[in-house]
Amino acid sequence: MRVIEGLAAMRDACAEARRGGARLGFVPTMGFLHAGHLRLVEVVRERATRVALSIFVNPLQFGPAEDFARYPRDAERDRALAGSAGVDLLWMPTGEAMYPEGPRITVAPGPMGEELEGATRPGHFAGVLTVVLKLFAVVQPDVAVFGRKDVQQAALVRRMVADFDLPVEVVVAPTVRESDGLALSSRNVHLDADARRRAVLLSRALAAGVARFRGGERRGSGVAAAARAVMDTEAAIAVDYVACVDPGTFTPAERATEACVLAVAARVGATRLIDNVVLGEGLEGDVRLPG
Repeated sequence: MRVIEGLAAMRDACAEARRGGARLGFVPTMGFLHAGHLRLVEVVRERATRVALSIFVNPLQFGPAEDFARYPRDAERDRALAGSAGVDLLWMPTGEAMYPEGPRITVAPGPMGEELEGATRPGHFAGVLTVVLKLFAVVQPDVAVFGRKDVQQAALVRRMVADFDLPVEVVVAPTVRESDGLALSSRNVHLDADARRRAVLLSRALAAGVARFRGGERRGSGVAAAARAVMDTEAAIAVDYVACVDPGTFTPAERATEACVLAVAARVGATRLIDNVVLGEGLEGDVRLPG
């Protein structure tokens, strides 16, 4: 595995990796790798000859009151995990390399980016799409894999790729969960024992919403209410939103269908977590780690 820092060096290494018609896969991350990231590497390996993975904690997607400085980092551990997963090119650019003069032009996420996470975290998706576009410009991957835990982000990346005619296949891989249902996240490291116990309510809320849908509920508001009722059993959890949304717009779905996304975001202690499920798939469509 080659570990690269500079943009020009990464661009050259990716061009070399594509020689002879080889297909280059890409997994963009913010590091502090876990089994969910490694699953993305497995998914992209099935679709590509060579695999590039980037680690960059992007300051543009954090608001002034958010946890950029607190976001977990462990470069040495990340290198070891990426190497063991079979990554060919590990790109670890610095902030100075990515934004030498500061970002003067950013990508506007459009109406979809104003819903859910966009409403709760103004400017977040502009930062996400700007860095993803820059990463794509350097790596020029044939295929890139994103996790469905960040389902709105993945949908916006797909929309950007389509609107800008970028030659990248975007694959969205199922969420990876702990044995009790908690979605894997680098931020989980901040959960103490009590917060970890409460955090599992997010997946239980999603399961309740899916159960209501499978029981015949077709009002999006009714599906969301079933999930919200579970969240409201724990007063210590501060809920940002629970919503059943259209997967193409992320606006509230008046009628719930199998394609709709049930999404939840909440603060558990000092840690903000997000999770979601596609109603037609349920949590069974995700990857569950053994207990």
